[in-house]
Amino acid sequence: MIEITIPFNAQSLPIWINDRNMAEVLRPHKAIAVSCLRSEVERSLSRPIGIESLKSQLKKTDRVLILSDDNTRMTPTNTILPFLLSRLNAAGIPDSQISCIMALGTHRYMTTQEIENKVGKEVCHRIHVFNHEWRNPAVLVDLGFSRRGTPILVNRAALEANVLIGIGAVVPHHIPGFSGSSKIVQPGICGAKTTAETHLLACSGGGDSFLGLEDNPVRQDMEDMANKVNLRYVFNVVLNSEGGVVGSFFGERRATFKKAVTLARDIYGVEYHEAPDIVIANSYPCDLDFWQAHKSMYPAQRMIKKGGTIIVCTPAPEGVSPVHAELLSFADWSSAEIMSAYQKGHLANGVATALGAAWAMVREKANIITFSPGISRSDKEKLGHTHAPSLEAALSMALTRQGPDARISILTHAPDTLPLKAF
Repeated sequence: MIEITIPFNAQSLPIWINDRNMAEVLRPHKAIAVSCLRSEVERSLSRPIGIESLKSQLKKTDRVLILSDDNTRMTPTNTILPFLLSRLNAAGIPDSQISCIMALGTHRYMTTQEIENKVGKEVCHRIHVFNHEWRNPAVLVDLGFSRRGTPILVNRAALEANVLIGIGAVVPHHIPGFSGSSKIVQPGICGAKTTAETHLLACSGGGDSFLGLEDNPVRQDMEDMANKVNLRYVFNVVLNSEGGVVGSFFGERRATFKKAVTLARDIYGVEYHEAPDIVIANSYPCDLDFWQAHKSMYPAQRMIKKGGTIIVCTPAPEGVSPVHAELLSFADWSSAEIMSAYQKGHLANGVATALGAAWAMVREKANIITFSPGISRSDKEKLGHTHAPSLEAALSMALTRQGPDARISILTHAPDTLPLKAF
């Protein structure tokens, strides 16, 4: 027997696999975090990509809006922001002309304490920091349509500022290929209708997701929206599997993103050498709820044999989703049924519809067993998943289904893994 451990609920969870069943253990490549994050941030700001300097781009009268990802991401915004504010101040822009919006997309609103933890107490005292209130139509402005015909509803704060700077992390992502860059605008500060249409577009690629595809229809749509609000600058970091910053990049949006993607692919891109019958997909670091943990399924979907079994492991202390609970009324339908119901107007929440369809597409390739202390048995069944009370039980059930000689691969950090076929 071979013992493998995975990070689970702030502990190490052991898995015992028979030698004959073990295929591969895949995890992001070991990458050493920078020795001094503050120095790395300062270096990035001092050597911007695609522009001479930030100061050369600014006027003293500019109003600056900083867009930061939220507490579901490990981007060290609290370290980045003080240095960025110092640069803006040095360009003659006072704190009173700078604000920061938490680019939630359609995640739940952050609490005051969560915001303070994310950006730092000092920053909260210096500038106005606030949630993107995507549920409040009064804060949204209609900008018409993207070139693909997606309706664009965006937070008016983006239009009241004339300089926008995005802060986020670049990792493989099943919807736009990679996170980061223009994703801080869409879905970051857009309305639910815009996000719904973009997420539905991600279901247009057939049976697989856009995971790891740098250029795809969703990314193109997001770039168009970022252009509409004139997002010119981004500060993107690439993290290792422990959340340490391996590299940071600041500068013009497109050029900066390309640099970050190159490093992200080197870290997260992992070759696999066979299509397994069973994939154990651990959700770390996307553990908050299934709305985050579902990212563990797409790398598994990429690898697994059709008709195989995916075991999803996630703590999910906030359950399936604190803000999209209605999806449990249709999450176990087929992808075709879900998309048809939305097109006929029977489903109103387009974001939930899109993710429900994506989850269904995974189920249509493989059976899913879920081990999660935070998700009830009934909710797992509503997701179309089989409940497992423990990881050992899940593995036993999968082997019963796939046969005693089934080949098993393990994704220790599934949301941060980009499987690359090597056979």
